[in-house]
Amino acid sequence: MIEPRRFLAIVDFEATCWERATQRNGEREIIEIGALKIDARSTREVDVFQSFVRPVRNPKLSAFCTQLTHITQKQVDAAPRFAAVLREFAMWLGGPAEVLFCSWGDYDREQLQQDCAFHQLPYPFDERHINLKKMFSDYRNSKAMGVHRALKALGMNFEGTAHRGLDDARNIARIYRRMHQDGYWIDDSRLAIPDLR
Repeated sequence: MIEPRRFLAIVDFEATCWERATQRNGEREIIEIGALKIDARSTREVDVFQSFVRPVRNPKLSAFCTQLTHITQKQVDAAPRFAAVLREFAMWLGGPAEVLFCSWGDYDREQLQQDCAFHQLPYPFDERHINLKKMFSDYRNSKAMGVHRALKALGMNFEGTAHRGLDDARNIARIYRRMHQDGYWIDDSRLAIPDLR
């Protein structure tokens, strides 16, 4: 029998981006990691992680990216590279047996896998990932929606700065807490909702 995880890691990545990105999606790189570790049973916030990352493929941020994320060129220029940040992040996580990776949609999982492959570094999670966007859609019996619309549907407003890793992660956690209060929660010992991966 699989032991349930003690913590959920609600993670949000910001990445290099361009106004017309269709041909450049494969070139995107993480420039910020924001993550919240919450107790799986109580949903209490346990710890936070935030770090900027210096990109190497496209070291100069586009004007679109800076405007969208409010992350400055100065911040990424002063940041450590991906390998160093990933090492810190993996230590903060405490190992795959401790935490379950959760994010709003599959993008964050895919971007992390892409960056790990590009830098030839081990992926810090196991294969289990919870797509909270899909979970929210099932909970509301509605079409998939972004974080802002999901909060609005619950009568809440976004807190902090949009498209910033830690603020996005905290708002996603607020949505999950509401679902949890309503009895709709992640049963990691059985993964009772297997299509959330």
